[in-house]
Amino acid sequence: MTTYYSELVIFRTLVLLFFPTVMCISSPCTCKLSSPLPIVHKYYQSGDLIIAAIIYQVLFLTNEITFQSLPSSEILDQYLFITHNYQHTLALAFAIKEINENGLLPNISLGFHIATDYPVESTIYHLAMEFLSTKDKFIPNYKCNDETNTVAVIGGPRIITCVNMAITLCNYKFPQITYGSAPLMNIETPMFVKWMFPDENHQFNAILHLLLHFGWTWAGLVSRYEEDRDRFIQKRLSMFSERGICFDFIECLPQMKYGNEAAEMIENVENLYKIIMKSTAIAVILSAEIIGMLPLRLMIYLFNYDNIPKERKAKVWIMTAQMEFTSIRMQRQLPIDFLHGALAFAIHSKELTGFQQFMQMRNPNLEKNDGFIRDFWKDAFECSFSSDITDGNAERICTGEEKLEILSSSVFETTMNGHSYSIYNAIYAVAHALKYMRSSKLKEGRKMDERRWKLFLQSPWQLHHFLQQVSFNNSAGQQVSFGPNGELETGFDIFNWVTFPNKSFLKVQLGKIDSTAPSDKLLTISKKEAIWPLIFNQTIPLSICNKECPLGHSKIKVEGKLSCCYDCKPCPEGKIADQLDLEDCFPCPENQYPNKDKDGCLPKRIVYLTYQEPLGISLAVIAVSFSVISAMVLWIFIKYQDTPIVKANNRKLTYSLLIALFLSFLCTLLFIGQPDKVKCLLRQTTFGIIFSVALSCILGKTIIVVLAFMATKPSSKVRKWVGKKMATTIILTCFLAQFNICIVWLAISPPFPDSDMHSVAAEIVLQCNEGSTTMFYTLLSFLGFLTTASFTVAFLARNLPDSFNEAKFITFSILVFCSVWVSFVPTYLSTKGKYMVAVEIFSILASATGLLSCIFFPKCYIIILRPDLNQKKQLMKK
Repeated sequence: MTTYYSELVIFRTLVLLFFPTVMCISSPCTCKLSSPLPIVHKYYQSGDLIIAAIIYQVLFLTNEITFQSLPSSEILDQYLFITHNYQHTLALAFAIKEINENGLLPNISLGFHIATDYPVESTIYHLAMEFLSTKDKFIPNYKCNDETNTVAVIGGPRIITCVNMAITLCNYKFPQITYGSAPLMNIETPMFVKWMFPDENHQFNAILHLLLHFGWTWAGLVSRYEEDRDRFIQKRLSMFSERGICFDFIECLPQMKYGNEAAEMIENVENLYKIIMKSTAIAVILSAEIIGMLPLRLMIYLFNYDNIPKERKAKVWIMTAQMEFTSIRMQRQLPIDFLHGALAFAIHSKELTGFQQFMQMRNPNLEKNDGFIRDFWKDAFECSFSSDITDGNAERICTGEEKLEILSSSVFETTMNGHSYSIYNAIYAVAHALKYMRSSKLKEGRKMDERRWKLFLQSPWQLHHFLQQVSFNNSAGQQVSFGPNGELETGFDIFNWVTFPNKSFLKVQLGKIDSTAPSDKLLTISKKEAIWPLIFNQTIPLSICNKECPLGHSKIKVEGKLSCCYDCKPCPEGKIADQLDLEDCFPCPENQYPNKDKDGCLPKRIVYLTYQEPLGISLAVIAVSFSVISAMVLWIFIKYQDTPIVKANNRKLTYSLLIALFLSFLCTLLFIGQPDKVKCLLRQTTFGIIFSVALSCILGKTIIVVLAFMATKPSSKVRKWVGKKMATTIILTCFLAQFNICIVWLAISPPFPDSDMHSVAAEIVLQCNEGSTTMFYTLLSFLGFLTTASFTVAFLARNLPDSFNEAKFITFSILVFCSVWVSFVPTYLSTKGKYMVAVEIFSILASATGLLSCIFFPKCYIIILRPDLNQKKQLMKK
């Protein structure tokens, strides 16, 4: 930007020094200045108002201008015609023709003055000044007559054309409209320049969304100029990086060089080819100008090395809207198959009615003022006009009756392209601005009269205000208007290139970009209709740094590499990756679990301990069996209740203990089957109350034995405590304490049916949630207290005479009881799913069995098998 401003200042100084305003009083038209090289290629059509244009259509083959001598006119004979760009000229002429015919400007006819810029940059300055001079007389800053009323200048499509044109014409505040590019301009100049191109940020934002849409995170970029490359790195690279897109290379096309430097240029081109083709990036952005296709085709043709794998050469070229397919005659036989499947942006456009017929009517024999048509005709149809033949060796004579529609699209496109559409709209924008200005009212409320109209023709800068306010619908129904900075407000079309063996191509619209839409709706594109390079066999190419992470894997950063380059790691337990190249694995929904490959989710099975499975049946059979055994032991004790061994240890406590053990075996059945509200309420509370009764009975039996022996001593005060009331008091106290704990628990936060979805990966375990864990552990703590008390008393009474007490049996049974429940804790915590319930059932059965067997089985042995020992004299021996 600073460079352009400096050039503007220097040029203004040169103009004042060497081109002062000419003041010819007597015979002004006889004043002479040293004329520059003439502009050979011109197309002029007269009119009341003239719209001038600088359109790049000729590629000159000349050595570098050294400024050591005056340029020779011989360079004007060494050129190649860019046939595709001739459409730009036709679009301008077509727009002028339409305006003059449809009466948009009543009583005013529009004309045009079209010229092309030559390789010398000063040619653009020359043309800009010539538009402001008398027709056919190059006298800067002076008009000898008013036949040439130029009101605006259109320039493009190259950036250098737009910038150099503005450097000159902005001094005169002259209205300008550029097309084809969106060059950076000095902040002082935009008010005098309008761009038939959106803000360039919109296009790069669109490219970003396109890359994201196809999942292309590894790309390359080739720009036309080093300034463009540096600007991209400074201002736009971060925008891509933030969205996870990296660039393997960011290069620019080598600039044209001559003489001794030509070899260096060829070497640079070869290096660029190697960088592009050896890169693993499939998507390559071409941010070049309209002639960017010329060096690209030559580069791919000249350096088509066999040592580079074929799959590396397959690229999806993403061309910016500044580019178009351009061709010169010497490139006609070069292949274009490398463009098959390319994606190209273009200014949003619609087909214009009548343009096809207008082009078909072109005839070089009739268009005498068209300085381009004969060169176009010769190159396009590969013929020569009879008037140009000198040696009689012409292979084919141009008749002028050839039809443009027979030309291959690689020679000339009959469908209007984006640049031509921009020129068409630019002409209409000027016409509408003129219409608004002509019909506008002055401050006094009067319309512009002829005198003021003539004053305007001498000061066309007045058109700026109206040009900025232009807003209209063109003949295709599309709205045309300028933004606050003079840029065109429009979107982009996305085209897919399809090439054919005869070196023709077709551009199929694949989608569009609406820059006014929200970010998620900015891009509209159809993946299914896309055509890709043949090597990809119609599958979407993958432009990524390395192979995609497979299913069941996620990315892992690699230190020292760009974020787009990564390794893959398997998903951890409990997580999956059901798509390729995921950033991170994610868990399945709660009711599902990862499959073996961790690339999908399977529905979890609902499980609980049932009566239909072997484990459930086994535990139920054991519980019923031991309850029957308990009942049988109770029956034996009732039957032999009058025997000494039964009477010796408080029969009521014995019966209560056996009933409690009987019920403890049966309460395990509440743990089997699908948990419901009733079962969840009864499970732990029933277990806690029954076991508290059992333990209180054991505690009571042990205390009574101890008290009984203490009461036998003379003058013992303990005698009054020995009796039935003592046992009843112990049992009722323990029962009521545990019962009250259960009542409080059920009142505060009772157990309820729940499901455990996390303990076992593939299962949903139906279980009972204990509600208040505090109350649950209070219940268990009370049982632990009773167990400890029973064990302590029994241990202290272990040395009493065996014939009179069962303290040793109680001690051993409590020891078994404690061992079971101590081992229960780690086992329970290390078990998952329905087996947790099985562990608790087994612990209840084991502990109850320990009490039953250790306390009662020895007595049953004596009662049934050794009745001789069940006599009072045997008990009194010691």
